[in-house]
Amino acid sequence: MKFFIGCAVWAYKGWIGELYPQGTRTNEFLHLYSRRFTTVEGNTTFYAVPNQETVTRWAAETPPGFEFCLKLPRDITHQGLLQPYIPAALKFLEQMRPLGNRLGPIFAQLPPSYAPGLLDDLTTFLKAWSRTDTPLALEVRHLDWFTEPHASNLTAVLEKLGVGRVLLDSRPIYTGDDEPQLQSERRKPKLPLQFSLTAPFSLIRFISHPNLSVNQPFMEDWVTQIRQWLQAGVRIYFFVHCPTEERSPSTAHYFQQLLEQSDVAVPPLPWNHLEHPPNQLSLW
Repeated sequence: MKFFIGCAVWAYKGWIGELYPQGTRTNEFLHLYSRRFTTVEGNTTFYAVPNQETVTRWAAETPPGFEFCLKLPRDITHQGLLQPYIPAALKFLEQMRPLGNRLGPIFAQLPPSYAPGLLDDLTTFLKAWSRTDTPLALEVRHLDWFTEPHASNLTAVLEKLGVGRVLLDSRPIYTGDDEPQLQSERRKPKLPLQFSLTAPFSLIRFISHPNLSVNQPFMEDWVTQIRQWLQAGVRIYFFVHCPTEERSPSTAHYFQQLLEQSDVAVPPLPWNHLEHPPNQLSLW
């Protein structure tokens, strides 16, 4: 399978009745989520590292073919220089090993304060990771990373080391009316979107607008890009966020439909094959 789609989390009570059946208990969320989507971003590890029992349970509760794309803990990525935290990053990877083939690419999200002047530090960190067998993707947020010569320098390092580029698309939430519920998402940076591919895989974080029609032109951009990348053999992980989190699953479901209607060769969504699926696309 070359295309995976999902959301940022699985444990969200507001999805009961839409993604999950009425009466679903919290300890059933992951089992049910993984029978509806094929991947999850796994923001939970950014805030706390799960113990081995929890990681083993995650593997047991999810079906073959499902993948976790976990975020490196902020205690590693948000403490200034990265080089001193190489041992901690490699230890985190070992702690996630019980996931086995459920473990997809891990990604490092760098803070806006981490600037191109730290490229040597970043390169040292990425070289240490490149000696592992688990793919790594990188998200940068300092604006200078998107200007020359820094953009080309970063791309060259990522390509050389086989590190993927996390593509953050926040265009939808900076388009249209400034609805009150979007205020909480303003911490999502307004960064240039560069359709940059630096490895045989790509992680896409689509920050969707609560109003589906606002997302439409940006989704159509991604349909075109995903078609091209899949035809080239690229492995794609597409994650849908939304300031109104209740809408993330249905927005992801809609995007899957858009891909299928556009004859993009994506695998079927498990959600569509449930015997008694919950009501879908009822949020607009």
